[in-house]
Amino acid sequence: MSETDNEYLKDIDVLKIMDRIPHRYPFLLVDKIEAIEPYEWAIGVKGVTASEPHFQGHFPQKPIMPGVLIVEAMAQTAGVMVVSSLGQESEGKLVYFMSIDEAKFRRPVVPGDLLKLHVTKKQQRGPVWKFEAKATVDDQVVAEASFAAMIRDA
Repeated sequence: MSETDNEYLKDIDVLKIMDRIPHRYPFLLVDKIEAIEPYEWAIGVKGVTASEPHFQGHFPQKPIMPGVLIVEAMAQTAGVMVVSSLGQESEGKLVYFMSIDEAKFRRPVVPGDLLKLHVTKKQQRGPVWKFEAKATVDDQVVAEASFAAMIRDA
């Protein structure tokens, strides 16, 4: 990648995210990508708002973002990183979850929180990518997980 390509991989807005992954409301869980180091790491951002549909049932009197959605937000950040890293090679392909390991939830995430999604590639063999990720709020770890994904034809 050239220097100009690296500049492009900063501050990726939601419209560019939607160009890279197929998720849409209410299941698009990344609002912005702050930065990507191709093939290495990415930092995504998710603003948690009270109007999100899952809060109607989880839990109406004390809204808490479900942990599986935090892991999904980390995985979507990884998906954007994979597609952004591969460029044209990724056209006509999707990134599919393969496994989730060692997921831990450290504290509840509630409306008003700004989730930062830190994803690091640990290994890549062919179409299979392995990641470690953590989600933070105000620099405190709220969740972490290891997971694998595969890029393949849509």
